[in-house]
Amino acid sequence: MSGELKLVLFDCDGTLVDSQHMIVAAMNEAFTQNGLALLPRGEVLSIVGLSLENAIAALLPEQDPATLVRVTEAYRDAFTTLRGRPDLHEPLFEGAQEALDWLRNEEDVLLGIVTGKSQKGLRNILALHELSDYFITLQTADDAPSKPHPGMIERALGETGARADHTVVIGDTSYDMLMARSAGAHGLGVAWGYHEPTALSASGARRILQHFGETEEALGTLWAEWQGKTLNGKEAAE
Repeated sequence: MSGELKLVLFDCDGTLVDSQHMIVAAMNEAFTQNGLALLPRGEVLSIVGLSLENAIAALLPEQDPATLVRVTEAYRDAFTTLRGRPDLHEPLFEGAQEALDWLRNEEDVLLGIVTGKSQKGLRNILALHELSDYFITLQTADDAPSKPHPGMIERALGETGARADHTVVIGDTSYDMLMARSAGAHGLGVAWGYHEPTALSASGARRILQHFGETEEALGTLWAEWQGKTLNGKEAAE
């Protein structure tokens, strides 16, 4: 598919970066500071991908707005404080670096991030893993409505000039897949994140990657499909 611009947008937490220990620890600290009972780990991780405000509201649907604000602020403070603990480090998932290196060197491929993190949080984690130069567009909860609204993808398309139907979102949650579908893009789910593969498939994932080593083949299949449609379209026009 040479010459056709291809955009690959990655989710961050649960897709590229294993941040579960940090997220749970920060949420537990925020709840404790506000006198709230701690939630099961799985329930906390189920909201990863949403913007922080939406995530807190989803976890505490019966709490008043003032409490939600306090918990949100406490979470931000706790996350910043906990970042220095070595037991709560946020490593890349196995194979992520290799997949990004391959994509970075592919002709006509642009890379971006679509995440519920803040710009500050995203830039911190990219700097930590020396990935800041890999991505041409960084879309966060600071810039657009929370997933699954398609706003992050729409902004990424505007910044890159890519077409929605030549864009792939790679993510670990149903929010990522629903966002991709709403924007007219394609979704590839990953099995190592925070939502079950069945939920990803039900939300529109074209395929579920079992490990990062499948990225090249999965994207190659999609790109070949697009090239076939392009060629067929030209033949029909002629």
